[in-house]
Amino acid sequence: MPLRSFIKFNHMIDRKDFEVIIVGGSYAGLSAGMALGRSLRNVLIIDGGLPCNRQTPHAHNFITHDGTKPSEISAKAKAQVLQYNTVKFIEDFTIDAKKINNSFLITTQSGKEFTAKKLIFATGVKDIMPDINGFSDAWGITVIHCPYCHGYEFKGEKTGIMANGERAFHLASLVHNLTKDVTILTSGKADFSAEQLMKLKKHKIKIIESKVSQIEHDNGYIKNVVFEDSQKIPFMGVYAAIPFKQHSEIPMSLGCELTESEHIKVDVFQKTSIEGVFACGDNATMMRSISNAVQSGNMAGAMVNMELTQEQF
Repeated sequence: MPLRSFIKFNHMIDRKDFEVIIVGGSYAGLSAGMALGRSLRNVLIIDGGLPCNRQTPHAHNFITHDGTKPSEISAKAKAQVLQYNTVKFIEDFTIDAKKINNSFLITTQSGKEFTAKKLIFATGVKDIMPDINGFSDAWGITVIHCPYCHGYEFKGEKTGIMANGERAFHLASLVHNLTKDVTILTSGKADFSAEQLMKLKKHKIKIIESKVSQIEHDNGYIKNVVFEDSQKIPFMGVYAAIPFKQHSEIPMSLGCELTESEHIKVDVFQKTSIEGVFACGDNATMMRSISNAVQSGNMAGAMVNMELTQEQF
């Protein structure tokens, strides 16, 4: 059967009750879906189609897919997962979840309701953009978050770090390994210890305390960082440490605990504090990368299958 026929079939939801519902169908969710599909589990994946890396032109540091567009990776993954005919997929947003006896009732934005014995949340996190003109347009392109995901492409280039304190110092140590032209942009009084300042000075890492007011760019590619004091400095790339929030509040409404860093608290098997509920991907770890999302999704799928097997055997 042609691949497109599998995909079409899997968009036709002919049942309401599943063994597992996966909320979020990007890398972690699809990885969990594959593990479960290969174990013949009846699975529904619900995804709204808005991955956090949708602006990023190329994915890196993911073996066999280095330099590939993120959308191409996810499209290929989705096609492969949906070849397992016990796995279904709908494009929708999950808006509510309730535990009823030993099952979960899921409600979607379009008004559909589904039940499952187990839930996997692969919902990711939502970055909170600062009120800086041009910042969000360049986010994921030349305003970046991770030296491992993006740093090689800016090696040897004039690079900024928009952060302060411990986070800025940590980033500076990693970025300095990739380029010696590093400037920290604190947008306020620098918050470093005497020892940290000495190390930054030793490595000729500059600090600018003036507040950033604008990112001048061309289709997301930085031309200049503009400051409130009218200073304007060209950079090729800028790392930015920005806050985030959970993309979905539903795990917390079910009672899932959070860590101090506001990630969903899970054990080594991706189990949350609520029985029958698992979480994987960016929502449950500080390590934001495709490879980590795939790994944690695979673990979640395997552990959910093991729990179902033990309950049914």
